[in-house]
Amino acid sequence: MEYESLRERVWRANLLLPGYKLVTFTWGNVSEVDRAAGVFAIKPSGVEYSDLRPEDIVVLDLAGHVMAGALNPSSDTETHLELYNAFPSIGGIVHTHSSHAVAWAQAGEDIPCCGTTQADYFYGPVPCAPHLTQAEIGEAYEKNTGRSIVETFLSRGLDPTHVPGVVCASHGPFTWGRDAAQAVYHAVVLEEVAKTALLTRQVCGEARPAPQRYLDKHFLRKHGPNAYYGQKARKGE
Repeated sequence: MEYESLRERVWRANLLLPGYKLVTFTWGNVSEVDRAAGVFAIKPSGVEYSDLRPEDIVVLDLAGHVMAGALNPSSDTETHLELYNAFPSIGGIVHTHSSHAVAWAQAGEDIPCCGTTQADYFYGPVPCAPHLTQAEIGEAYEKNTGRSIVETFLSRGLDPTHVPGVVCASHGPFTWGRDAAQAVYHAVVLEEVAKTALLTRQVCGEARPAPQRYLDKHFLRKHGPNAYYGQKARKGE
């Protein structure tokens, strides 16, 4: 099968979504890009996860032309394509309609970073990309969704490797990572921090974001140049 390893990885990553209860029915998709080959692979549109096979995964080039696969690619393909072309650091993308992340999207609000759980993975709030105009929806909805995400990051000066996700107003979340598996990981984290932020607001409607010193400590101890979280080989081993 053409692009076998890429399609296998994307197939496996898609199957993680129902396992983590991030999707209902077919409400989500995962993709991964192979920069060297100039292609990316994505779930086909409307196929139940229980029926999905590696050969069903659709492969496209970075201009959006289908290279392999007999089925139609996800309806969100153009959004993924905009992100891959705008941000070379992104290697995999996930879109879901997970409940708590959608709640923030439907409220049109950033997910505030109120504590260290979020700061471990998101260096600050998870931004909410604004509503599209009627013209943007009518012209090229999925493409303009991607453009809106890109513009949100550029206008706010955000690094997509430091903030690996977004919620789109009245829509839902997108997350990304170095590959499809890490993008799914970040989708799980995003849903959890969306839930805890909502609970925090319920406990105290005036709750403030965590002080910057907590964000600096927790994000940089995992992701900074002097990161020390986890296991590393000792000198001489």
